[in-house]
Amino acid sequence: MLPISFEFFPPKTDEQREVLERTVTQLQPLAPEYVSCTFGAGGSTLSYTYDTVVALKAHGLEVAPHLSCMGGTREEIGELLDRYVALGCRHLVALRGDLPSGMATAGEFRYAVDLVRFVRERHGNHFHIEVAGYPEFHPQAHSAGDDLRHLREKVSAGADGIITQYFYNAEAYERFVEDARRIGIEAPIVPGIMPVSNFSQLRRFSAQCGAEIPRWLERRMADFGDDAEAVRAYGAEVVGRLCRRLAAAGAPSFHFYTLNRAKATLAVLEQLR
Repeated sequence: MLPISFEFFPPKTDEQREVLERTVTQLQPLAPEYVSCTFGAGGSTLSYTYDTVVALKAHGLEVAPHLSCMGGTREEIGELLDRYVALGCRHLVALRGDLPSGMATAGEFRYAVDLVRFVRERHGNHFHIEVAGYPEFHPQAHSAGDDLRHLREKVSAGADGIITQYFYNAEAYERFVEDARRIGIEAPIVPGIMPVSNFSQLRRFSAQCGAEIPRWLERRMADFGDDAEAVRAYGAEVVGRLCRRLAAAGAPSFHFYTLNRAKATLAVLEQLR
């Protein structure tokens, strides 16, 4: 099986922290290359990400904190970077991010490319930097060509690798890689994998981020109604088949969006074994 990594988000309550702790305990034996932790943008919520990174590193995991342009000043993000260096982090995921709810203005960085440049200026080659790619294209991109050119700018600024938004159409990834290589992007392009557990939740996420759910998958899931186990089992079969095709197409590894739960991710990995 290809190398794997997992994404978690920072818990904000004791109950959420207990859930994440159980999930990490279940997934750690699979020996991920690293785990990433999403970014709590804006003011005091910045600490949620840092505290979660500390907790994950206590498990002996290599942790890649997310950094977002939105809601953080250059000084705040610079201080956070210094703390990650002191903590022993060697990976980062640099993103533009969405404007935090209730905030009227963004931070001092506008785009992920600005953030990548800032990290390189401040810490040289200390960090291995991943950036985001969109096989079905960013919902705010003016055109497919513009989206790819922006990706090339991020790599030229110093990004080492690309993690994609999730998708369920393997051909979207295959064509995305072809198009990226055609314009000179040589960085590894790791497919982001979203296991299926709660289909209603997945529909909401997909509507927000522009990921396409194939009509055949949506209709098939509708047949299962509220049968969560049936949804998870069929989802594992579909996503497992997707991963096998991506591996055959040359994907270097898989990055799983866990939503801080282990069961759906474990079900997909069981399919791959």
